[in-house]
Amino acid sequence: MFGYYVKLALKSIQRNPLLSFLMVVAIALGIGASMTTITVNYLMSANPIPDKSEQLFYVQVDSWDPHNAFRDESNEPPNQLTWTDANNLFNAQKAEKQVIMAKSGGVLVPADKDVNPFEAEFRLTTSDFFAMFDTPFLYGQGWTAAEDMGREQVVVLTKRINDKVFGGENSVGKTLEIAGSNFRIVGVLNTWEPVPKFYDVNNGAFDETEELFIPFLLKESMELPNWGNTNCWKSPEGEGFKAFLQSECINYQMWVQLDNAEQEKEYLSFLNNYVSDQKALGRFPRPMNNQLSDVMEWMENQDVVQDDAKMMMWMSFMFLMVCLLNTVGLLLAKFMGKSSEIGLRRAIGAEKKDIFIQHMIEAGIIGLLGGLFGLVLALGGLKGIESLYGDFVTNLVELDFVMALTGIAIALISSIVAGLYPTWRACNISPASQLKSQ
Repeated sequence: MFGYYVKLALKSIQRNPLLSFLMVVAIALGIGASMTTITVNYLMSANPIPDKSEQLFYVQVDSWDPHNAFRDESNEPPNQLTWTDANNLFNAQKAEKQVIMAKSGGVLVPADKDVNPFEAEFRLTTSDFFAMFDTPFLYGQGWTAAEDMGREQVVVLTKRINDKVFGGENSVGKTLEIAGSNFRIVGVLNTWEPVPKFYDVNNGAFDETEELFIPFLLKESMELPNWGNTNCWKSPEGEGFKAFLQSECINYQMWVQLDNAEQEKEYLSFLNNYVSDQKALGRFPRPMNNQLSDVMEWMENQDVVQDDAKMMMWMSFMFLMVCLLNTVGLLLAKFMGKSSEIGLRRAIGAEKKDIFIQHMIEAGIIGLLGGLFGLVLALGGLKGIESLYGDFVTNLVELDFVMALTGIAIALISSIVAGLYPTWRACNISPASQLKSQ
């Protein structure tokens, strides 16, 4: 019977092409608008490392101004660390794995004279970075902890830089001039673009990953510049690069891997003891306010999904509701226009449930067509966002398989809900009154 009802529904749609087209367009507009904003919010709030997000914790200690909180409205501690604290906490080695990092950059000079020198972004980090964040390697591997402490000039390239400089060949063991010094290549990452870029949301949660990775302590020995957000609550005591490093300015991030609640408790206790020791040295003038946030907590804390994006999503749902109300009116007009046909079917033995199933299938087919058309409109909307905002949203405008299925499901459910009242009215048409009028 299902196939028969589908056949009846298709014939009914063909009989009233204009009315059917208007209903498909109404649903498509609502689905297109809502799926555009749902997709952006979905990608913004996605878990970028689901297998480990509950074991990776961002470290915060409150080293800020005694008279003003870093964020007055929430009394949150600073979202980054000073050079002193990052190194002290890292050297204590109190976690299963730990990584300190910062953003920097400089000029990269390819050995191939046909490739011009260009400015590249660096991720200054420590050896545990690659294991903690499950980075995939195309060639080679990361450097070792001994190379960290020895300030070895080693580098891990991203695939896009390796393709640009070495034509995609295995470059492990080769030398590359970076920021005026020669670096030995130890590894090449395969494509790795976590969305959001959770490990450093302070400097662009939806930016591409940096172009190469080098040991953190080279920041000091090579006097590499600060890139990304740098905040200070008081001026450095002295002049020059080293004075800045020893200041209370924050520019560094730290993550630790804690595999269970007991480790988390122990590490927080260690942070409290560390701050107490620093207070005895005249630092950390504010009340103790240390925090550990796992990946999803940290992204929520830093408002990775902006309030205006959420508002736009809810507004698009309201627009979908308006479209559905229009669809209800159109379905009601369409179904009531078939009163004589429905009365005849009832008179020759069709039950109310048969009429109900037939017209709900018709509503569902209209919803399916509207959903498919709506996905095309959503793709256009996402491309429009990309052209308007450029590279900043490149990673947020991809309509994946999950979102496509979600769009179809919303369209089907919406059309079925919209069809309930018109179908109920159609089921209650009196056969006798319709037969008398013929």
